[in-house]
Amino acid sequence: MRQASVERKTKETSVSVTVNLDGTGVYQVSTGIGFLDHMLEQLSRHSLMDLKVQASGDTHIDFHHTTEDTGIAIGDAVSKALGDRRGIVRYGSAVIPFDETLTRVALDCSNRPYLVWRVVVPQAKLGEMDTELFREWFAAFAQGAGLTLHIDNDYGVNSHHIIESCFKGVARSLRQAIEPDRRLTDQVPSTKGVLGGSL
Repeated sequence: MRQASVERKTKETSVSVTVNLDGTGVYQVSTGIGFLDHMLEQLSRHSLMDLKVQASGDTHIDFHHTTEDTGIAIGDAVSKALGDRRGIVRYGSAVIPFDETLTRVALDCSNRPYLVWRVVVPQAKLGEMDTELFREWFAAFAQGAGLTLHIDNDYGVNSHHIIESCFKGVARSLRQAIEPDRRLTDQVPSTKGVLGGSL
């Protein structure tokens, strides 16, 4: 079982994360930010990654630090669980419809973090959460997990639908990318023999 736990403590936040990449999408999530909890539950359920997250932070200031550090910690745990990424499919993609919204996601477990974010969210807030923070979450997650991650919302009107389709798209793409490759069970999926570093 590919599992990992990460503890991240700063003067601003305290985050504890456990992941099981070979799970069934079971989650226990508590960040103190309701909408973020809802999105992380989507990430778990649709990737089939079991996910435990316990986070607290300086939300009396704003939600930025808790959002970002949660992304970093979950990403770190995913990277740790993947190890040298031997025997995985490596690439994943998904096209996610959600009512009037359509979002496309493609990712590479390259160990070269990069985020392309082509998403416009009409509302400034969802619940109490600033919608600009979702880009920060995905950037932090991509950095921690070592993902080249492209998220492109083709169209949409409802901000909730737009953001949720992004999380579901990343979840489905991640599920595909980290799946064991039956034809390359003991090999790193790269001609270099290692993932990461320079192109």
